[in-house]
Amino acid sequence: MANSIRWHGWDGDWFLRAYDSFGNPLCSKANEEDQIFIEPQGMCVMAGVGLEDGTARRALDSVKERLATEHGIVLHQPAFIQYYLHLGEISSYPPGYKENAGIFCHTNPWIMISEARLGNGDRAFDYYTRINPSAREAISEIHRCGSYVYAQMIAGREAPGVSEAENSWLSGTAAWDYVAITQWILGIRSDFCGLRISPVVPGEWAVFTARRIYRRVTYNIDVKRTGPGNSVSFMVDGVPLEGEIVPHTVAGRKRVCGRGADFALCVRRTRAVLLVCRRSIFKLESGDPR
Repeated sequence: MANSIRWHGWDGDWFLRAYDSFGNPLCSKANEEDQIFIEPQGMCVMAGVGLEDGTARRALDSVKERLATEHGIVLHQPAFIQYYLHLGEISSYPPGYKENAGIFCHTNPWIMISEARLGNGDRAFDYYTRINPSAREAISEIHRCGSYVYAQMIAGREAPGVSEAENSWLSGTAAWDYVAITQWILGIRSDFCGLRISPVVPGEWAVFTARRIYRRVTYNIDVKRTGPGNSVSFMVDGVPLEGEIVPHTVAGRKRVCGRGADFALCVRRTRAVLLVCRRSIFKLESGDPR
């Protein structure tokens, strides 16, 4: 699949969107409109395509150069300026609105995750804040949407009402943004063999703390930056641990580490970090509705 994408889906600086029924490419430099789309850049990089040969980095740089605005990442560029029967709905909206080059919020987290996959915490978090409702409260007079809810879209650069949010509540953005910030930027996510702790945070972050309940075990995670880099190393009970995964606790154990209930991990990560992870078994008392 990856080879097929590289052969048929790479346009030199970004990934193609699709081919129409006549065999013409969508999202190509050869087109006057719809030269680059956000979806294939995020989906391909999230799938791991182009991580080794540099095409993933080039595609995301093209997103920054061609699609990113101060209010979020638009769906495609340039916008359609007329209706195309063979394309249908996407070309029916006014330029800068909805699928026709609007900032479709649902797709933005795919680029956040992709940037995190490539180790760029600064850019990933920057994209996160651009569409975050609470962060946009300072420009509420032009955003025109509540600070507690995501909108389906924000008007793109060709729209008369650029930066104005439309269709609040009608979006899957909140779920995707939650995945982007917790699992990829903070880097705390479940894995087959345990809990992966692999932060890719902005360079200016000195510390952060997190609490994660995973398989009835509570992880209280304190992160402190110690230097540059993205390499990770764990020290568990004084013994080096390969990789970025904290193994599952042994069934029935109430203490995970030799020193009380503390689980200390020395981690060099995203500007290198020091993690101290305290784990305790989550107990259910009789009558507890949980």
